[in-house]
Amino acid sequence: MEVIVNDRRRIGHVDHIALIGNFLPRKCGLATFTTHTFNALRERFPDLQVDVYAMDDRGTYDFPPEVIRAIPQDDRLAYSDAARAIEESGAQAIWVQHEYGIYGGVAGDYLLALLERVTLPLIVTLHTVLERPSEDERRVMNALLRRSSRVIVMAERGREILEHVYDAEPKTIAMIPHGVPNHPFADPDDFKARFGWDGRKVVLTFGLLAPSKGIETMIEALPAAVAHVPDLLYVVLGATHPNLVAHEGEAYRDRLKALAHDLGVGNNVAFIDAFVEQDELIDYLQAADLYVTPYTNPAQITSGTLSYAVGVGKAVISTPYVHATEILADDHGVLVDFGSSAGFAREIVRLLSDDDSRRHLSERAYARGRTMIWPRVAEAVVDQIDAAVAATPRRLAPTRHALTLLAPNLDAVERMSDGTGMLQHALYSVPDRRHGYCIDDNARALILMTQIEDLADDVRDRWTTIYASFVQHAWNADAGRFRNFMNFDRTWCEETGSEDSNGRALWALGMVARDAQMGKHRDWARSLYDQTAALAFELGSPRAEAFAMLGAAAMLDIRPDHAIARRTLAEFGDGFLKLLGSARRPEWQWFEIVLAYDNARLPQALLRAGVALERDDLIACGLDTLGWIIARQTSPDGRFRAVGTESFGREYAEPMPFDQQPLEAQATIDACAVAFAATNDPRWVEEAWRAYRWFLGVNDLGTPLTSPQDGGCFDGLMPGGINRNQGAESILALQLASCAISALSKLAGPVAKPERAVA
Repeated sequence: MEVIVNDRRRIGHVDHIALIGNFLPRKCGLATFTTHTFNALRERFPDLQVDVYAMDDRGTYDFPPEVIRAIPQDDRLAYSDAARAIEESGAQAIWVQHEYGIYGGVAGDYLLALLERVTLPLIVTLHTVLERPSEDERRVMNALLRRSSRVIVMAERGREILEHVYDAEPKTIAMIPHGVPNHPFADPDDFKARFGWDGRKVVLTFGLLAPSKGIETMIEALPAAVAHVPDLLYVVLGATHPNLVAHEGEAYRDRLKALAHDLGVGNNVAFIDAFVEQDELIDYLQAADLYVTPYTNPAQITSGTLSYAVGVGKAVISTPYVHATEILADDHGVLVDFGSSAGFAREIVRLLSDDDSRRHLSERAYARGRTMIWPRVAEAVVDQIDAAVAATPRRLAPTRHALTLLAPNLDAVERMSDGTGMLQHALYSVPDRRHGYCIDDNARALILMTQIEDLADDVRDRWTTIYASFVQHAWNADAGRFRNFMNFDRTWCEETGSEDSNGRALWALGMVARDAQMGKHRDWARSLYDQTAALAFELGSPRAEAFAMLGAAAMLDIRPDHAIARRTLAEFGDGFLKLLGSARRPEWQWFEIVLAYDNARLPQALLRAGVALERDDLIACGLDTLGWIIARQTSPDGRFRAVGTESFGREYAEPMPFDQQPLEAQATIDACAVAFAATNDPRWVEEAWRAYRWFLGVNDLGTPLTSPQDGGCFDGLMPGGINRNQGAESILALQLASCAISALSKLAGPVAKPERAVA
């Protein structure tokens, strides 16, 4: 009685998914399950693309072509790489096979690092649901449940535990049984000759050998059973669990053999040390008269071997673990107490002595198995995936109004500022005084005061003076460096600040010296720049040098004979060319072997230097590298995608999509504005608008980062949404970006209209 599955249907909502789990040839039950799941989906829904991401605990598996990528279990960065690959693959959903022990980190929490980095709806199948989890196991499970759109369990008890122990949302949970092959009901005697079992009554246990399988219980039951059924053969099929082999070799198998010998049943036990594939396993199962699972763990919710035995119609005797109590309920199998050798002996003798009872039980099991065949399971899973994708809110394109230029707005800047300067961080929109101030943000705020238009003179004067005073007070003449961090009580946290903070201070001084509207501020900035500019030659960080170059270029605009500024541009420009020559590869046209923050500042600085020094080589290099980094910052669908913070420090690696920071969009706009001024090429106007629209919601999440009513900006774009804090860096990035795009629009004229660049 084989079930024939016809009526193939096309997928309604989904035609491409990512599947994460173990995969053959890795030898474990989960690898077998994931592989069979993949095959079932491919056969049932040939139009469904399934990309397999296989967990790898050794690095030596020869995975088949279906495996798009192997994820080394203990390499945390590999999870982020996989997240990027999945996000860019075009997949519409992720289906994860979850089991403790196959993912790296504490309780497998590296998986969370992957899932936090993708925006796709998640469907997770839980192969273990712990009723008494450890603190870390509960933490990981709760995080999985929060992230999941649909959760699949293979037993109703799993649903109950999720609801009562983990407070899971009932409507997100689906019970889909473990799949089984679709094979006809068979007589065991037709298969025994293949294995040399003619004339024997065969009792079979299958699976990776480990103490949790309860094999001792069965061996101890054999003397009583053999006394009534002398031709009984107990077959223990399966390789020893790899983890056990790594720990003690085959000592456990040897102990079991010794136990059988000591009990006088050595000739009634056959150990087959092999990891068998599905077709061979089915033959073994069909050759058995009885199947037994004497497992010791009452909480075991899934047993693929039990499902397979039921699927081919075996009379089953089992201990009452969760999966067995459900699948064998209503007289579909026999349950005996845990550790009860007498119970197993009694039921084995009864069923092997009564052919009618055994066949009746086998037929009932087979009938239940028809509800679990792989095509039915595949259909049920696809229904859950379709539902998850259908329930995911669609990204709405921002309205036409949202794509227009935001007028610069000082409200949020003033909210974050006081008589000392601009505070660094905020909790939501409320300044967080615990972190005090830094020269980085006050230098940026000082630049903003020179760029923002339509500001009352008294307001501009007040805030320019406050931010300038912070920069001036930060100068430590004894050390020849600027300080950076200041506590809220106005005490400095250090005597010298970072290289980047010193570079930004020089940049701000150059900008104020050139662009401040009031002469008193220009005079102050020129004086302090002259005192401090030589520190630039002590800098070694490319970004710090780029910031110093931008300040030097501004100084040369007003004082073409400024020797230190000219030397800064010339030496650092040549240094950038050498950096590019050292780090460059055919696919990597960048100054460093890694990406970091504020990337576009490097080509921007080269372009400014090239124009100021009239050096075509610097201009050409700046344009080439700006084009290269912009290509890295463009998503497959053409949106601006800021290089995510998880990308930092990864050698010669494509950038990760999250977490995206406003600083990157602002830097790109500034660099493109400089490129347009140098070339008059409208391409750079288009790219600048692409980056600006990132603030407005034309981004990977379709979510605006701005609060236009007060000029605020959220701190970043995360896989699950925006970081709703509004710190100084983000607010200033938005306001400076608005100033830059406004100035570029006036310079470029008609080509600068945002409508031309809508993605």
